[in-house]
Amino acid sequence: MAEKIYTIIKKRFVSRGTEKESIQEITGTLDYLIGYFGYTLEVGASWNPKINRHPKTIKSFISNLKASLDEKEGACYNRTLVELKEEIKKDQVSASPIS
Repeated sequence: MAEKIYTIIKKRFVSRGTEKESIQEITGTLDYLIGYFGYTLEVGASWNPKINRHPKTIKSFISNLKASLDEKEGACYNRTLVELKEEIKKDQVSASPIS
C-alpha cells in the first residue's frame, strides 16, 4: 500500500487593533504531521485527556488537532484554523524530496 502525503492549511488570525492573517501550508505523511504538530497535540491532551496524541487516520488527526488548538488558545482572541487541502499517494509524487 502506498503511503499518502497530505497538505494541511494552517490559518492564524490575529485581531488586536489590526487585522492580520497568516496562512501556512505543511506537507508530509501522517507520521510527519503528527511530529510537526506534536507539541500542540501534547498541550491539548494535557488539558483534555480525550485528545489522542497518536491518531491513526488523517480525519482523526485533523479533529484532534482542532481540539488541541482550541484547548491551547482558550479564550484568546488569536485563533488558528486547520484544514486538509489535498491528499496524494506517494507513488504519484516525483523523486524530489518533501520540504
